[in-house]
Amino acid sequence: MSLKLQWPHSESAALPTRGGDLRRVVEVPGEPRSVVWAVQLWDLHLSAFHPERAADFRRHVGDALAMVYPALVLITGDLTDAKSKDLLSSRQEEFEWILYGQVIDDVANRSGLSKEIFYDLRGNHDSYGVPEVGGMFDLYKKHSINARLGRTGAVQSITLQNSGMKYLFVGFDSALGVGLRSPTNIFGQPTDLLLSDLDAALSQWDNQSTSSLVTKIVFGHFPISFSALTTSGRSIRDVFLKHSLSAYLCGHLHTNFGRNLKRHHTSDQQGFSSKQYFQLDIHEGMSTTVSNVNCSARTTESVAEFWEWEMGDWRSARSMRILAIDSGYVSYTDMDFRFGSRDVIIVPTFPLDSRFMHRSSYPYDFAYQAMSTTHVGTVRALVFSRYKIKSVTVKIYESHSGSFQLVLEQEMEKTRGKGARGAMYTVPWNWRDFLDELPDRYWLQIEVVDMTGEIYHSEPRPFSVSGLTAKVSWTWKEFRVMGCQWNQLYYPIMWTTLAFLFSLVLVPRTSLTFYENRFMSKFIRPKMTGKSLGGFSPVNFEYFAV
Repeated sequence: MSLKLQWPHSESAALPTRGGDLRRVVEVPGEPRSVVWAVQLWDLHLSAFHPERAADFRRHVGDALAMVYPALVLITGDLTDAKSKDLLSSRQEEFEWILYGQVIDDVANRSGLSKEIFYDLRGNHDSYGVPEVGGMFDLYKKHSINARLGRTGAVQSITLQNSGMKYLFVGFDSALGVGLRSPTNIFGQPTDLLLSDLDAALSQWDNQSTSSLVTKIVFGHFPISFSALTTSGRSIRDVFLKHSLSAYLCGHLHTNFGRNLKRHHTSDQQGFSSKQYFQLDIHEGMSTTVSNVNCSARTTESVAEFWEWEMGDWRSARSMRILAIDSGYVSYTDMDFRFGSRDVIIVPTFPLDSRFMHRSSYPYDFAYQAMSTTHVGTVRALVFSRYKIKSVTVKIYESHSGSFQLVLEQEMEKTRGKGARGAMYTVPWNWRDFLDELPDRYWLQIEVVDMTGEIYHSEPRPFSVSGLTAKVSWTWKEFRVMGCQWNQLYYPIMWTTLAFLFSLVLVPRTSLTFYENRFMSKFIRPKMTGKSLGGFSPVNFEYFAV
């Protein structure tokens, strides 16, 4: 059963479906049309021994949310730290959970947002030492936002609607039902029931006539590489590929492992494949060469794929992400609050970053929309600011031999309309001028000048109107945590380890037996056959039989 709400959000409740999914539907009216955005925060690790984490969260996040005014705020696990000061033991501390509740209340009040648009999930730290979900030691079920708002299910979904388009967000909790102590519960443990509920939530609009206009986003805590298979051998990756998500947003790994914790997934139709165990680079099944694209020749069956995006954390990197969906094109901008608050936040929404945001179907989508819509004919960016904006300018650079040359500079205009939720700036461009066989030849940057005269720039990003993907390689640390599928590697590693340990016992014993036999045949037996010593033997042969 679903609940339909109007903007701004009310505090109404709905009857849950099986599994407790409320399936809320929220109308997001006003300009910019066909655009919604959400904020993701993850790995807060609020701790009794590190009060600066909560203090910085209060100081920066409330004002940032007030400026951005998102439709959703997603907090994807590890809400509290649950670790001792020396990091040697772990248990749930009620003080940390009370602190978390107070911090969220303060941030919501300061931002002017309803707590109903906040969704928080359990991480492995939130289940340390919890013997039973819902029991007296399960403080998440008492102090989390989801618990306080009656969201009892392990799967929760909400659909945003704007200008005839639907944006489905589904969150799920795959933390261990019995929370072992650190560091033994670093893997997500989805069950068959959880995957069935997740599949049902993602399918809720599939029978509608507008199913082709639904953008699907899933948020959770554990990356695919740290999510175990169910008892029947199913995986969350299979469910995501079935629905061809736009993106899976997760956390868990932190910046200690690197900044490029992203991975593109496609279905493998070849049965057994090494890709079941590891993926060598970020991009799987992505085009890096130019080919003739005919949108009329595209099959009706869409490509089974999705992006997995994990980046940063609040604990050490003070990171916050803004995810924007512009007419089905999904992009994001990450912010770092370690050096203070932001007065201006820039989120380019089109064209997309050719390194981390292209899909396999992007060349076909671009060719089709170029003929049927005017969307691809404009450069688009969301701009959020504390002060009045004086000007917004798009700059496009051509890269050559490590240097950048400005080839386009044009001022953008703010879209007008009633009930504007945010400032969208657009400018027409001749995208055919930037067709090229290299996916990273042209780079986009947005420049903003506010009323105080301060100048702000977005991070330069490559783009390809041909739909090509710019390759980015993992570092060794990034490959270990994102490229290796640890749930699939568990049994090969276990049997290899057992075989190695067995060899440590077997090889010395076999070698000893071999050399004993050679010694006996070479030195002892020839002497015994050449001479007869009667019943006397100078060698005790029982020694060699030990």
